[in-house]
Amino acid sequence: MEKFNKNTLDKRKPQHLYVQLFNIIRDSIIKGQLKDHYKLPPIRSLAGQLEVNNSTVVNAYRLLEKEGYVYKKMGSGTFVSPRLEYDNEDVILEKYPAKDDLKLMDQGQMQIRKDMISFASATPTPDLFPVEAFKVLLNEVLDRDKGEVFGYQESQGYFPLRESLTKYLKNYNIETKPENVQIISGAQQGIDVIAKALVEYNDRVIVESPTYTGAIGTFRSRGAQIISIPILEDGIDIKKLEESVKVNKPKLIYLMPNFQNPTGYSYSLEKKKKILDIAKKYNILIVEDDYLSDLVFNKRENGTLKSLDKDGLVIYIKSFSKIFMPGLRLGFLVMPPRVYHKILRAKHTSDISTSGLNQRVFDLYLRRDIWKDHIHHMEKIYEERFEVMGKSISKYFSQLGLEYSIPNGGLNFWFKLPEGLNSDEIYEKAAEKNVLIIPGNIFFPIVNENSYFRLSIAAVYPEQIEKGMNILANIIKGYDKEHIRDYYTPLL
Repeated sequence: MEKFNKNTLDKRKPQHLYVQLFNIIRDSIIKGQLKDHYKLPPIRSLAGQLEVNNSTVVNAYRLLEKEGYVYKKMGSGTFVSPRLEYDNEDVILEKYPAKDDLKLMDQGQMQIRKDMISFASATPTPDLFPVEAFKVLLNEVLDRDKGEVFGYQESQGYFPLRESLTKYLKNYNIETKPENVQIISGAQQGIDVIAKALVEYNDRVIVESPTYTGAIGTFRSRGAQIISIPILEDGIDIKKLEESVKVNKPKLIYLMPNFQNPTGYSYSLEKKKKILDIAKKYNILIVEDDYLSDLVFNKRENGTLKSLDKDGLVIYIKSFSKIFMPGLRLGFLVMPPRVYHKILRAKHTSDISTSGLNQRVFDLYLRRDIWKDHIHHMEKIYEERFEVMGKSISKYFSQLGLEYSIPNGGLNFWFKLPEGLNSDEIYEKAAEKNVLIIPGNIFFPIVNENSYFRLSIAAVYPEQIEKGMNILANIIKGYDKEHIRDYYTPLL
């Protein structure tokens, strides 16, 4: 920041000076030139360097804060927020690149070769996308609405789509009104909008342990303290949750009650009710990320927290990435009235509005109930993969000493290695054999946990599943435990 002077900003440009300053500082943060928690110059000092009014710096800092790039500490100044480490589940693999000669990484994105078996990706295979149906509806919308589809939409979202979503939600026993629905560009943006609207520096946020790494990064980018509570096979540890709520007085509780990512666990109905009781007792908001409740492969209860919420305590997030098309970048929030205005403001500062064309096409997709046929199609495809995965686990993993449980649906399977084995090194050895997994450490917000790994069936075909599981089993079976113990022997 010392390089700034009166020539930094161009007063001849039509762009406002505060916007120019915002862009310069933002770019410096994105490029890593300004590190996490770096203190920006005081307003008067920077205004003097730039020879501009104090209001120019004030407005630039305010916009940076709204966008999540900086945070303020009362009496101390303005600081760079910790950067969001991972935007999606492909980028998280940057933390675990395989050996250089594999050349899997390209500018931070995992490049999946055609000969690879990827249990790492949670993105559906392209053949599952309802392309033909969308093509027909796309042309219909373009003929009907013409240029209007390319203009800015209402920031809260295309009203007919919000109407369609209220009807869609009745299938999940969620009653709401169009005015309580906020359209978002995917679940990750939903988490980000909620964090911008409600979380301030040093607020506490309770999450499951392990949990979705994108949520961890988002809350940390706001300067929040992450409090993690262990998740059990029937849901979060209720006793520890209530104790933590009493002590920490969190701003939010972030949960995935159905087919949780990464574990695949689902909460029991009893635990769902107890969580709502705790939230009501201590007046705490819950963020429910409905990750994959659509993909149920048995008759067990998988209702959402929101369907049980009678007191406006749950902010419900739903994305269509996993069950329709990831590139659609479309989802929605159901907002309790108490946070309505804050979320609307945060969404507007994030991207003004979500794609109008996608919203209008998806509105027709819902109104004509085409989505029901597609969900049934997806269920059949994934159920086959799910069954093959279950059989492969029984065939190849049952004698290896791993701990696991078969979920009731969803796409993820969670494993704990025997003592002495390390999932980071299993990842590298598997990548050498053209099999990709996700080491579990990435999902733990606090502890350094290397004994877990996650496998997803989203991007693998049945014949690939058995082959990949056989390869993984042989890697684990032949692993040199003595090497691992020696590797982690502390130096004296």
